Amino acid sequence: MAVSVVTGGAGFLGSHLCDFLLKQGHSVVCIDNLITGNVSNITHLAGNEAFKFIKQDVTEYLFLPGDIDYIFHFASPASPIDYLELPIQTLKVGALGTHKALGLARAKKAVFVLASTSEVYGDPLVHPQEESYWGNVNPVGPRGVYDEAKRFAEAITMAYHRYHGIDTKIVRIFNTYGPRMRAKDGRAVPAFITQALSNEPITVFGDGTQTRSFCYVSDLISGIYAMAMSKETGPINIGNPDEMSVLDLARKIIDLTASKSKIVSKPLPVDDPKVRRPNINMAKKLLGWKPKVDPDEGLPLTIEYFRSQMSNG
Repeated sequence: MAVSVVTGGAGFLGSHLCDFLLKQGHSVVCIDNLITGNVSNITHLAGNEAFKFIKQDVTEYLFLPGDIDYIFHFASPASPIDYLELPIQTLKVGALGTHKALGLARAKKAVFVLASTSEVYGDPLVHPQEESYWGNVNPVGPRGVYDEAKRFAEAITMAYHRYHGIDTKIVRIFNTYGPRMRAKDGRAVPAFITQALSNEPITVFGDGTQTRSFCYVSDLISGIYAMAMSKETGPINIGNPDEMSVLDLARKIIDLTASKSKIVSKPLPVDDPKVRRPNINMAKKLLGWKPKVDPDEGLPLTIEYFRSQMSNG
């Protein structure tokens, strides 16, 4: 049985990854300090003998006995609200946390998978974004704490790969949505859904013409697993190349929820990317992966999750 460690395993993506790995027959150790993760995302795994949860900050020394085959480093605040409220912690987990996780991978001779982000491309001047693009990032802007933390994480991952011979893999994750997102994490999908279900005004930043490409969580996790099992080092983009304006997303959610909400505008945040769309040719060619779930299927599943959360609390 393969043993996998998932840092940030109680978060949105991390918890789905834990589920997926367990279904693939892995034994899973989930590490999370719960700064943005939530135990409710993994309570259904309580009592599973193949699953272990450790509450710890990954910027501290990581000691785990026994063999480890894979380390999936997903720990990090990942939404604009989180990394603007937690700028130091975001930088520390990208730098010190990645360093500690790589040290564990080196000690255990484990495969190391870094959850990087499309934010390494910043406000891109190239569209769609392919892996060879170096990005357009403002290092001293408010979003720089997340962008540069992930860019450093990529750099130290490659340094460990080249200098220590660690088997490392970098996935650049584009906008992802699905159950277990937090309602108030500042991202468009949960914000629009909770506003629509409450018949409150839906707040769109700027004129709403900025675009995003939304990938359903099950597709994303299958892509990450394909990368982990491959011979590739990356970086490789994992996301859905179907592009949608933020305004169109708001209208679609209003339709799907039969909401009475009206759309209102707010000023665009500093350095907010105007376009975001992955070129996934590498993922298709090297991993045999492409997304399967379109928004007409994924959004209703996500809406149902938020509806149940709101009725329970």
